Amino acid sequence: MEAVIAISIGILAASGVWLILRPRTFQVVIGLSLLSYAVNLFIFSMGRLRSNAAAVVDGSGDISAYADPVPQSLVLTAIVIGFAMTALFLVVLLAARGLTGTDHVDGRER
Repeated sequence: MEAVIAISIGILAASGVWLILRPRTFQVVIGLSLLSYAVNLFIFSMGRLRSNAAAVVDGSGDISAYADPVPQSLVLTAIVIGFAMTALFLVVLLAARGLTGTDHVDGRER
């Protein structure tokens, strides 16, 4: 399970960096989204990967049987902020394309 998560984080991060380096603005936005998903998975995996474990400790025993709720709440907050950031980037992308007539990052065709 840990290897699958590590490989998927690596693939998402590598794909995100590759897309960020592309010349088109839409590809840059998608690359930023993929990179934020990779970071979210990394933070989520730091809270111990446990299946069928409660997130809230009820105070009746060993805390090793529970999942850590802090990374889960951080990832949930990051998902909301990432969605708002992506929406803002898309609005700026559309405005820049309307002004310049191209979707290249530097504003000129090659």
